[in-house]
Amino acid sequence: MTAARESDPEARAREICLRLLSASPRTRAQLADALHRKQIPDDVADRVLARFTDVGLIDDEAFAQAWVQSRHAGRGLAKRALAAELRRRGVPAEAVNDAVETLDPAQEEQTARALVARKLPATRGADPAKRMRRLVGMLARKGYSPSLSYRVVKEALAGEGTDPEDFPTPPD
Repeated sequence: MTAARESDPEARAREICLRLLSASPRTRAQLADALHRKQIPDDVADRVLARFTDVGLIDDEAFAQAWVQSRHAGRGLAKRALAAELRRRGVPAEAVNDAVETLDPAQEEQTARALVARKLPATRGADPAKRMRRLVGMLARKGYSPSLSYRVVKEALAGEGTDPEDFPTPPD
């Protein structure tokens, strides 16, 4: 970094933001946090972030949409887990809600079924109640609702021939 850039906090802030954005998309809050850690004055950070937003280099709504599609497809995360991840990254609540609502409930259920089908063989030989707990727990950690989790797991186990009488009752 040149001496001129070190004395110009705005140039330094632009450089920090561009370097971070070239590695991966970031939210405005993530960039603001990085600038704060690098001791860029708040007024300078606000100006640079506003300019980057104006020219489209920072777009929290687009970030949230892409994040939801990517993490749902790649990790099988449900709406609740995706919303929590986006909130931790500083995405505004309205953008979080809009992004997670793009997930179709049928798509979410299909993903839950695929996750259970992939994990089901590893639980063979275990007690049906234990299998149910493991599979429902796996879906819960990925943000699926208890009712959907129990229904999908129960159907998968019944499809294997497990007697429904062996299933534990879901908690209220």
